[in-house]
Amino acid sequence: MSTRPWIVDDDLWELIEPLLPPWPERSPGPKPVDDRRCLQGILYVLVNDIAWQLLPLELGFGSGQTCWRRLDRWQQAGALDQLHRILLAKLHAAGELDWTRACVDGPRPREKGGAATGPSPVDRRKTGSKHHLICDGKGTPLYVITTAANVNDITQTLALVDGIPPVAGCPGRPRRRPAAVLGDKAYDSRAVRRELRRRRILPVISRKGSPNIKGLGKLRYVVEQTLALLHQFKRLAVRCERRVELHDAFVSLGCSLICWRRLKKARS
Repeated sequence: MSTRPWIVDDDLWELIEPLLPPWPERSPGPKPVDDRRCLQGILYVLVNDIAWQLLPLELGFGSGQTCWRRLDRWQQAGALDQLHRILLAKLHAAGELDWTRACVDGPRPREKGGAATGPSPVDRRKTGSKHHLICDGKGTPLYVITTAANVNDITQTLALVDGIPPVAGCPGRPRRRPAAVLGDKAYDSRAVRRELRRRRILPVISRKGSPNIKGLGKLRYVVEQTLALLHQFKRLAVRCERRVELHDAFVSLGCSLICWRRLKKARS
């Protein structure tokens, strides 16, 4: 990770700027802080997991309250989800998405939070949340769901598959279905297998009480790797936002940054 990963380079800003809702021309009060500076302040919080009120004013990002409100505004406008879809389309156009398989996983829960929290399986005294992720065969994050810590992984399998956005970038209809879905025994269910086949997706899921499918772990390691990359953003490792939509805004930013780094690497 860069020594200053909150700095937004010019190429990335060209993608982000048209997605942000314009500021009202006759808005009351002083002139608002520039969107690009606010975004860098938001990324500073995402990377370092500091309280909003501790955002250093000397860096020129504006106050923590300013950045918090801007993040809320952008999330309500759907700008951050759009950015993720655009970057997925660019990776698809560059041949960097592997649709032959998708991998699902849900790591251990994170403490703190408000809505979408529940008793932690590892400590029933505490409430927490966890992320459910589906990625392509190369580990590119396609969709993430935040749920309470006590939500079973298997209940989110179809929601993850159906939540993959339509990915354009190549001739023909946008792609949104992998050829196969890989999962461990936590995702073993006849109903899930049946629904995946109905969607013309091959379920490759180990069965409970039977040995693991040979070689499945070597194919599924990418989802664990992607979760580790996502949780390198310290704000995602432990949830602090009580409003789940603000936490999801940080998740979208984290996924977009992972996609952007892969796109830059493919172009180099």
